[in-house]
Amino acid sequence: MKFINLTPHVLNVIGDDGSVVLSVPPSGTVARVATQQTVATQLDGIDVVRTVFGDVDGLPAPQPDTVYVVSTLVLQALRHAGVDRSDVVAPDTSPASVVRNADGQVVGVKRFQVL
Repeated sequence: MKFINLTPHVLNVIGDDGSVVLSVPPSGTVARVATQQTVATQLDGIDVVRTVFGDVDGLPAPQPDTVYVVSTLVLQALRHAGVDRSDVVAPDTSPASVVRNADGQVVGVKRFQVL
């Protein structure tokens, strides 16, 4: 299986023993989603916006034996648009999956999330 990282960060998948089982450098292409914000209300004079997702840019067409890793925001935009791509995943940065160093910085994840 070939993993193509469409984020600007190195992706490390961490095994149960704490070792890196997969490290995927950025591909140089970043999948992004267009967004548009409109002010929905204000709280104590602070704008509260509603974000609407637009088109996703930078996601290649499916290829055999290839998985594309995108950001959670891009994955959510694809889901919202009803896109059905089993070849697209995002790092699962939930508390059950994210791995942090002693300074609290993310060093990897234990799993992916899907559409």
